[in-house]
Amino acid sequence: MFDSVRKNQKILQLALMLIIIPSFALFGISSYSEFMDKETDIVKVNGKPITAQEVETAAKRQVERVGGNMQIAQSLPFREAILNELLQQRILGFAVGDLRLQVGKQELVNSLQKIPQIRALYRQDGTFDDVRFKQLLASNGMNEEQFYAGQSFDLKIQQLVNSVARTELASPKLSAIVSSLYETERQVQTLQFNAKDYLSKVNPSPEELQSFYEANAKLFETPEYIDVEYIVLKADPKEDPKTFNEKADQFANMTYDQSDSLKPAADKLKLSIQTQKGVTRSGAAGVSKDHPLANPKVVQSLYGDEALKNKRNTEAVQISPGVFVSARVLTFHSAQILPFKDVAAEVKRQVSQRAAVKLANSAASEKLANLEMDPKNTAGFSGSSWISRNKPGGLVGPSMDEVMSVSVNKLPAVVAVTNPGVGTTIYRIDQVRQPASMDAKVYKAQAQQIQALAAQSEFAGFMGYWRNGADVKVINPLKQANSGSAGS
Repeated sequence: MFDSVRKNQKILQLALMLIIIPSFALFGISSYSEFMDKETDIVKVNGKPITAQEVETAAKRQVERVGGNMQIAQSLPFREAILNELLQQRILGFAVGDLRLQVGKQELVNSLQKIPQIRALYRQDGTFDDVRFKQLLASNGMNEEQFYAGQSFDLKIQQLVNSVARTELASPKLSAIVSSLYETERQVQTLQFNAKDYLSKVNPSPEELQSFYEANAKLFETPEYIDVEYIVLKADPKEDPKTFNEKADQFANMTYDQSDSLKPAADKLKLSIQTQKGVTRSGAAGVSKDHPLANPKVVQSLYGDEALKNKRNTEAVQISPGVFVSARVLTFHSAQILPFKDVAAEVKRQVSQRAAVKLANSAASEKLANLEMDPKNTAGFSGSSWISRNKPGGLVGPSMDEVMSVSVNKLPAVVAVTNPGVGTTIYRIDQVRQPASMDAKVYKAQAQQIQALAAQSEFAGFMGYWRNGADVKVINPLKQANSGSAGS
């Protein structure tokens, strides 16, 4: 079971690096300690929760580890990735406990000696500096018991993965078959029925245009937007960092405490109040990427209840090192359906395009019916070309799938592929052939891809099995983190 993992241990190790937060990276092993049960439970594994607080802590720690911007830790996609890491770790922990895996003393010692920080604690005479070791642990909030527990846990995980990787997968023949399928070439001709060629035959009536407008009013709606004012505090390179930090604290406190206006903070710190109209949920149009109202966190805050409904200043948001922003909503403009007269041209374009697509598809269906009775008829088709999955030419997606799925026992054959909003293309397949030789590099690359996919699939099955055994239950959805403040 899970055979292909053995040949793909490097791939599996990489996957595990993404799944498991290392227990010893000079950041502690808090994931193995007791969790705060006062926070909202996100997921439960074997009855034990993963909390919002735990996700937040792990996200911040992961960003600190790579030296990234702390704002990343508050983004929902990043937090979801961290939650997935914690969930995978907890499932593997359940599997370790359920299987009652054990780690021998010598195995643990050998593992510890491979850690650079531990190796550095050995003196030239080979003795171990126990004092420095304890200091190292203490500086990272750990004691020896916690550290050894974490290392033992990691080794048990390795045991678990290695047990999955013990058997051999006899896949060279499978790889050869798949590569052969990718190399197989088919001689193809095309016949296009494009909507643009039928537009001249379309002339919608005023009644049709009005009816379409009324039935599809949402297509002609302007999005909601807001007019805002904002202030920006920027660090002066010549300024003492301590002085700027004091200003940043004032900026954050005043915009929060006197939340009904930006003026007190602006006057105190000698900042100009700037305005911007037409800010949608996607941000302000036509501004540079580093503009305050191009920042997703600032825009999200402006569309939050505090700013939008309660008319309060947003909390101070650090949009880049040494740059803080606070903003407030001046006017909210709800979404509106544009009058028919303002969008008449666009209505006509859409109605005409849809009608032309129907005409093109209808003509293609009629032609296909005739060709199926006489597939040798090549009238109207383009010149032939040889294509394969490795050399697709202009064929992609459904077109390639349809052409390659035609039985070789029924050639010549025709198939039609509808392109939504564009029309229909008919493909005529005449012959099939195998190339005289196969590119060795391509074959090797495909074999590796096949092995990797097999390993991923089987490891996913392995994790799925233990996920079910651990009775994983989603309790609450993971929410967007609160906007950061100047102090964050």
